[in-house]
Amino acid sequence: MIAHWLPRTLARATACALLLLSLPGYTLPEDKQRPIHIEADEAIRDEKTGLTLYRGNVRIRQGSLKISAEQVTLYHINTQADKIVALGSPARIQQQRTLDSEPMHAEGGIIEYYKEEERVHIRENAKLEQGGSTVRSDSIEYFINRELVRATTDDPTSTQRRVEVVILPPVVEGE
Repeated sequence: MIAHWLPRTLARATACALLLLSLPGYTLPEDKQRPIHIEADEAIRDEKTGLTLYRGNVRIRQGSLKISAEQVTLYHINTQADKIVALGSPARIQQQRTLDSEPMHAEGGIIEYYKEEERVHIRENAKLEQGGSTVRSDSIEYFINRELVRATTDDPTSTQRRVEVVILPPVVEGE
């Protein structure tokens, strides 16, 4: 009975994931040209609510972008994939911005991407790491188009009361 709608649903879910994976200013140019690979134990598309849900050991890969989570939900409010939420213990995202840059690694209990705002919000034991430097906090927001990172400790129930930043010294050639 469900066999007739399953291919169409998965095709739409994959199309929605395309928008997730083309974060402007946050990707190698060739990443957008690479195929998207999605693996999960379950994929559900609800046409009425505009939600696409992947559950169970979710792995999404496109070029240098890698996402792993227990669950990924795509919300379609105004356009496709207006908001993407990855949940895990932790959920992880990794991507290389340019050919000569170190990959960015982020993890947290919740990773949210807001398309309109071009903003990534990492919560619950949030960690952002690039080139050996690390930021840890309750909450880390990355404003993609402004290349701005904001870390806060807003959660009064958190055991981590302060933002922790580790910056590696520059490497001097010949040392």
